[in-house]
Amino acid sequence: MALTQTEVLSALSGILDPQFGIDIVTLNLVRDVTIDGDKVGVTLVLRSFLDPAEAGLVSDVKAALRVLPGVTASAVQTRVEVPKARLPKAERMPTVRHIIGVGAGKGGVGKSTVAVNLAVALAEAGARVGLLDADIYGPSVPIMMGVADAKPRVNEDKQIIPIVSHGVRFMSMGLLVSPDEAVVWRGPMIGRAVTQFIDDVAWGELDYLIVDLPPGTGDVVLTLSQTIPLSGAVVVSTPQDVAFADVQRAIRMFRMLKVDVVGLAENMAFFVCPDNNKTYWIFGKSRTAEHCAQHDVALLGTLPIEMAVSPHADAGRPMVAAEPQSAHAELYRQLAGRTVKGLAVLDHKRAQGPDHSDFFAAAGPA
Repeated sequence: MALTQTEVLSALSGILDPQFGIDIVTLNLVRDVTIDGDKVGVTLVLRSFLDPAEAGLVSDVKAALRVLPGVTASAVQTRVEVPKARLPKAERMPTVRHIIGVGAGKGGVGKSTVAVNLAVALAEAGARVGLLDADIYGPSVPIMMGVADAKPRVNEDKQIIPIVSHGVRFMSMGLLVSPDEAVVWRGPMIGRAVTQFIDDVAWGELDYLIVDLPPGTGDVVLTLSQTIPLSGAVVVSTPQDVAFADVQRAIRMFRMLKVDVVGLAENMAFFVCPDNNKTYWIFGKSRTAEHCAQHDVALLGTLPIEMAVSPHADAGRPMVAAEPQSAHAELYRQLAGRTVKGLAVLDHKRAQGPDHSDFFAAAGPA
């Protein structure tokens, strides 16, 4: 008797998505089942780029297909469909599926470096990515992206066209004022500038918009959190206890504003000396994992001090692009993968009702 599509789906229904604990057939992740004699093919749909579970899921699907009666060959293809976040303010930026705020309780923790490499890592993985430098007073990202001298143009709809660098659509106050000009604005002017970056920039269709927030809990963070549909926030910290005290304030602020915190990225955690390969805890032995567990915050990744990061940033080459094969670049990719997978988990929790298949079917590409 010839193999049927129902039998193929039944065989795959025993495979659970590790993040949701629900089988991949119910989640509508199995598509395009083809049967050609003794050959079977399926498409596995992923809901985020750089999905850390991809290799395991593909392996499980291949194994399940191999044991089907009469099957001698199987093929598993993958594609990514990023669903639009289910948020009440989503109509404000309808062409952007997820908006990720990258913030910090204090300056000097490498927040912008993390935001830039997060954006570039996702773009290199195939995602459509935008990067908004919302640090109005200290816009350093144009230098890191290698576009400090670029001047944005305006399209026929009188919208600002983002500068494209490293495959990322980018906009910053630093592109609109001269490098030596100080932005001395009060709160209302800052709010209007932030709103313009939301409404008057031709972002186009994006899977992810990364927003590099200014440090602290001031006007820009409040305006953005209350105006646009932030899918989640990533908080950056260094390993000192005093730094985590500032992180707690940032986390409390996001939660007060009803913005879900995806997790924390620990930066400059330690230093591995290239001369002797010894590890030095320059800021003291980290207790970040312990702090995160106490405050119910996911630890998305730990990044060591890497001497090459700063000179590459000064030259406009984010680490992911400058040294793509390096261990440090891989850490950024892992951080990006955990971040966007975390967004999918948060959106799953926002879904109403127990019918998970309806959620994933309805939350397909915008």
